Amino acid sequence: MSRQNHTIVYFLAWLIIGVFFGFAALLIRGDINFAINKLDISNNATISANKNTHRGFSDAVMKAAPAVVSIQTIIWSEPDANNQNGEKFTQRFLGRNSPHRPTKQADTSSGSGVIMQNNGYILTNYHVIRQKDEVRVRLSDGRVAKAQLVGSDPDTDVAILKINLKNLPSLKIADIKKLKVGDVVLAIGDPFAIGQTVTQGIISATGRTRVSQNTYENFIQTDAAINPGNSGGALINTKGEIVGINSNIFSSSGNFQGISFAIPIDLALHVAKEIIQYGYVVRGWLGVEGQELTSQILRSVELDSMHGILITDVDQNGPGDLAGIKRGDIITKINQQKILSTNDILNMIAAGRPGDEFIIEGLRKRQSFMTKAVLGQRPVMSR
Repeated sequence: MSRQNHTIVYFLAWLIIGVFFGFAALLIRGDINFAINKLDISNNATISANKNTHRGFSDAVMKAAPAVVSIQTIIWSEPDANNQNGEKFTQRFLGRNSPHRPTKQADTSSGSGVIMQNNGYILTNYHVIRQKDEVRVRLSDGRVAKAQLVGSDPDTDVAILKINLKNLPSLKIADIKKLKVGDVVLAIGDPFAIGQTVTQGIISATGRTRVSQNTYENFIQTDAAINPGNSGGALINTKGEIVGINSNIFSSSGNFQGISFAIPIDLALHVAKEIIQYGYVVRGWLGVEGQELTSQILRSVELDSMHGILITDVDQNGPGDLAGIKRGDIITKINQQKILSTNDILNMIAAGRPGDEFIIEGLRKRQSFMTKAVLGQRPVMSR
């Protein structure tokens, strides 16, 4: 019996030794490998993916929304004597000779604005506050304050208000140069005066012109829903930084149809700085009007092709008139820069300051000419 046990032990020992060396050989050849590291990596990737699961844009909204305000404008007028229903209502509750009878009635409209500095400066659209006797601002925390108009610039549809409240939030400014078509943006405002609302879209285009009554246009186009009341509100990126001031929509009905426009924040801030400092925007002025060259115009002056602007009107005694520019001239260069569109000449002149000297080149009756113009201050537009 003991000999049989000895044989079994001997067999098991050699079996274990054989399995051990066989397993070792397979490991050396690479036929077997441990997946512990891969499992750890896989688990880590899963955990990381779960952490980065898209949570929407609530963080961006929480950063920006407190600095977006609702604006109410009030126009006071005399009560309508022909409003019999209103008169009956007043007599019923106040009596015919009550001293509390209303002496004026209020016509209100609404819009939005953005707190740009924590000392109370608010940026909005000019058309939001254009007609007003009184302006009131409601903050996202419920506070309400009367606002004073610091100044406005109808040429860009920008206005600056001031309120006297403390502990005001403000927005971080985006680098507008990094803005690209396709970027996700969020519009924050108070449409139809129903309360602060956020809508989402993308940047559809940049540099849009000829889509409004503004003299100077460089709009950001987006498909984020913007409706009446959103004007003056913020267009932000997914970091909660402001990229533009929502301004107007392209619509046949007056309501949102998928195309809306915002004033780039760099332009709006430049205008705001000028208004706060001077009360108006300082711009160069040449005192000429023109139109872009068409094939018909080129044929009329017997030219095959050319870049430039045809001068159609010259203000008497304006800088252009004093420089000798005449109707029918074609301006081709300003300060050695080619003029390709009316926007080119508008922006170039506006970027100058009163007193700056500009070298103007062009054609007059098919003959080249060059003149020097001293810019004036562009008259303040009213509309």
